[in-house]
Amino acid sequence: MDLEKPPAHQPPDGCLVVAIRVPVRIVMLLVVLPVRMAWDALAVAARFLHDTVFRPAGRALLWLGRAVFVWPFVALWRWVLVPLGRALAWLMNVLVVAPCLWLYRYALTPLGHALAWAGRGIAAGLGWLYARVLTPVGIGIMWVLTGVGAVLAVVGGGVFTAVAWLVRHLLVVPAVRLYEWVLAPAGRALVWCLNGLAWVVRMIVTGIGMALYWTCRILLVLPALAVWRWILVPAGHVLAVVGREIGAALGHAWRVAGHISLTVGRFLASLFRWIFVEPVRWVYARVLTPAGHLVRDAVLRPVGEALRAVGRASRQALASARASVRQARADFRRMLFGGPRPGRTAVRREPTAAGTRTLGSSTTALTKD
Repeated sequence: MDLEKPPAHQPPDGCLVVAIRVPVRIVMLLVVLPVRMAWDALAVAARFLHDTVFRPAGRALLWLGRAVFVWPFVALWRWVLVPLGRALAWLMNVLVVAPCLWLYRYALTPLGHALAWAGRGIAAGLGWLYARVLTPVGIGIMWVLTGVGAVLAVVGGGVFTAVAWLVRHLLVVPAVRLYEWVLAPAGRALVWCLNGLAWVVRMIVTGIGMALYWTCRILLVLPALAVWRWILVPAGHVLAVVGREIGAALGHAWRVAGHISLTVGRFLASLFRWIFVEPVRWVYARVLTPAGHLVRDAVLRPVGEALRAVGRASRQALASARASVRQARADFRRMLFGGPRPGRTAVRREPTAAGTRTLGSSTTALTKD
């Protein structure tokens, strides 16, 4: 049953794997074979329907969709919307753009130039006012404020020095002494007490944690590890082997079923060809074709020749009748209105060409004979 050679690097399988593989592959082949044959039959039917029904129907629907949806919109766009848009653009240009351009060029531009000239004049006046009036006044005010600030600085310096000496001896020095001789020793003692208390608590928690760890390890971890190592892992290996073999058997059965389905399909195709196609082809080649040639040579070709001869005779008779009618109409017209008048020769008013000049002839007045 094994149609594929195992790889060279694959290790040899045990007796348990071989004992599982053969019945699993037989069962999978019996299960997969009807599915594969039904799948191949559906694939052939779908391909036949696609080639004979769906593709022509799709092309017809595509052509119908173009005729119903695309071409009318294209015609509407090309023959209605585009000329209408061009007409609207021309009207917009004539009614909106050209008046706005004229308004901008002959009204807004001169007005803007006038406003710019007035703004430059106002800016020049403000600059003169700033340079000639506001700047000297500001310089005078700054000079006065500088003098007042110098006087206030001299007075405020003495006051600041006295206040700083009082703050240093009344607040800073007593606070430093209090920190160095009272607060710092008390804080160190408090930190030592807290560190001792934390060490005691840590030792108690560590002991309780070790006790809980060994209790959980003995009661939970070691049994779970034993169950995992001696029960679950071997069962998982067995299930993995069974699952791998089932997957391999499924693939193997699918390939074998494909070969069987291909053989059955070829047999049915050969049977259909020998039962239906070959007899039909033999009847067509041995019976219908000679009968058709006989009918063509004995009936259709003489009938065609006769019809062509009748057609040639009819055309000749019609041509003769048309010539007779044309001649009779010309004779009747000549009898009523007479024959055609002879044409008059046109008089040429252009000067005739001069003769060819030779060595003895000349066109000048001095040398003419």
